Amino acid sequence: MFRLTLHVRPCLILLPIIFFAQACAPQLTSTPFRPPTALPPAQLLATTTPVPALFTPPPALTAPATTTAGVCTNDLTFVDDITIADNTSVLPNASIDKQWLVQNSGTCNWDASYRLKWVAGSPLGAAEEQLLYPARAGAQAMLSIHFIAPAEAGFFESAWQAVDPHGNIFGELIFMKIVVTP
Repeated sequence: MFRLTLHVRPCLILLPIIFFAQACAPQLTSTPFRPPTALPPAQLLATTTPVPALFTPPPALTAPATTTAGVCTNDLTFVDDITIADNTSVLPNASIDKQWLVQNSGTCNWDASYRLKWVAGSPLGAAEEQLLYPARAGAQAMLSIHFIAPAEAGFFESAWQAVDPHGNIFGELIFMKIVVTP
């Protein structure tokens, strides 16, 4: 005949240890997200502090709004840097998650066929073509690109512009401007 013996003491000792270990474990925190604002673009731009331009793109890179098949107009307006302000100092080879707030200021809705394309400066380790966040005409969207800082010290810029499904560049340039310091 079997005799069943319960070992209560080890359970009474291990259970508080497990709860204590979980309570002391580091808690995960999410990256703060600032949702798009409902303010009109003119009012948003009036409240930002202008930053002196260190990079002036050639005239060919500032494309006017383009019309797609005469039905709608493509345009993108820069609103704000969400992360990594211009001229931020970073360490060599640092991983950088750059985010911009932009407005679809055209009359075309952006879908999965719209892209962001690298047009000037250095791509800083990013793919030279990125998805453009889908956005309805008149709506704001957050764009994000993952960059890697160069290994050498210095000032680096990366300029990007929107591209429609037919390959036409449109809208304002968006920039990543960093200073790599050892």
